[in-house]
Amino acid sequence: MEFIPLHYPDRVTVINPQGDVGVVTLWSPIAVVQEHLHRAGVELDPKQARVAVLGTLYGEGLPEMLRNLLYNPQIRHLVLFGVDLGGSRVALWNFFGQGLEPTLCLGQQVWQIVGTHHKIDCGVLPEAFAGRLRLFDLGKPADPDSGNRLRAFFADLPAPEPVTAERCAVPLARFEVTRLPSDPRGHRIRASSPLAAWKELIHRLYRFGHRVTLAKGERIELQNVQVTITVPQEEPDTLLQEHGFDPEAFRRYQQAILSAALPPDQHYGYGNRLRGHFGTTEQDTLMRMVRLLTRDPDSRHAFVALWDTGRDLLSDLPGHPCLVSLFVRRFEEVLTLTALFRTHNALKAWLMNVHGLIAIQRLIATGCGLTPGPLTLISHSITIDPGGGGLDQARAIHDFRNAELRAENRFQPDPHGDFIISVHGENGMIVVDHRFEGQQLHRYTGRSAEELERQLVLDCALSDIGHALYLGRELGRAEARLKSLQRGKGEP
Repeated sequence: MEFIPLHYPDRVTVINPQGDVGVVTLWSPIAVVQEHLHRAGVELDPKQARVAVLGTLYGEGLPEMLRNLLYNPQIRHLVLFGVDLGGSRVALWNFFGQGLEPTLCLGQQVWQIVGTHHKIDCGVLPEAFAGRLRLFDLGKPADPDSGNRLRAFFADLPAPEPVTAERCAVPLARFEVTRLPSDPRGHRIRASSPLAAWKELIHRLYRFGHRVTLAKGERIELQNVQVTITVPQEEPDTLLQEHGFDPEAFRRYQQAILSAALPPDQHYGYGNRLRGHFGTTEQDTLMRMVRLLTRDPDSRHAFVALWDTGRDLLSDLPGHPCLVSLFVRRFEEVLTLTALFRTHNALKAWLMNVHGLIAIQRLIATGCGLTPGPLTLISHSITIDPGGGGLDQARAIHDFRNAELRAENRFQPDPHGDFIISVHGENGMIVVDHRFEGQQLHRYTGRSAEELERQLVLDCALSDIGHALYLGRELGRAEARLKSLQRGKGEP
């Protein structure tokens, strides 16, 4: 039986197709391991060698390798010999030695190799190799006695056994995901308008939100999402209507959020919590913040909590506010507002909440003679209800937002600034000037794109992924141009 790889045939090196030993080089280059085998006197003649094949195994690729082994049952001995930089050695050893256990990955049931975090499908189980495959770990090529280990292993190999098992072709399992990987508590959005921010928010939730089951039912959730709207102004009625919102309902909400009266038949109201719940009309927190900032425009005391711990946490009374705090401050000569929400309904409530916050920000800014500036919302838990057409609506918004971006195809400026790249052939350097609003902040120099990349990452010089990808392409071109200039001067 000859070795025939079902997967990655271009990434393995076949020595003797009828051999019964497979060598896993892990992260070491195959050529390096092959040279060590040669120096140790291991037979590598394609007609006589016991080695059938050499192949790498990085962080991934284990499912394909296992399927290659099942399809080639003549491989009876599997040797690990190489440097391990990603846990591949332990993953392979534990797969055969300890087996699999159930776990979750991206919300789906999968299997994990015991003692590791390595996820794998259950299409190939350790039992499939029982009694016919032996695993050996011969260490690393750089080990002082690596040559002796190799010689001893091949000298002690038992004679080849007849192949009695048949080839087994197991198809690769398809992993169905309901979300893409991300840090569920690390999403930050920056947009110029409320509607643009809302569409990006739904886009993030649809792609990255975790499926969770709450008392209210299933939800798609992200945590601690921060959204900053740089120009917080009410959206035109026509745009709101195009996206399924009622402009009149938004205006009524703005009036209610500024009213101290407790709404009838409700347990709380944001306006009431801000202007009446904690005392008389003299304790109006919005007006108190106006007076505070008028006296001291740079004060950082203009903070108000809508959450009443005694009532909302320490009692069993029903009704608890989702908006729990406001912080306003003069920053860069404008009035900024940061609102903290305990929970948030992204599809139905978020954009209406933004319009209510715009009304609050405008009231305070006008009262203390400032211009409204950026508005930031932080949502501890923000969700989409997938039921009742919620998931379909989120998908439609996600697709619409992508279509808008493709149609615009416009450059998005990076808040961290711009970068000007030049090639200085006379001294063999690539120069990157970091500029912001016409001012040069820093100059980076290096002889390769990789060297400059490390410097830029170390300084956190970029914040936008599109900008980073673009700059990477430009650095690659600059490196190619530098090499071309050096070849023209006869340099190696």
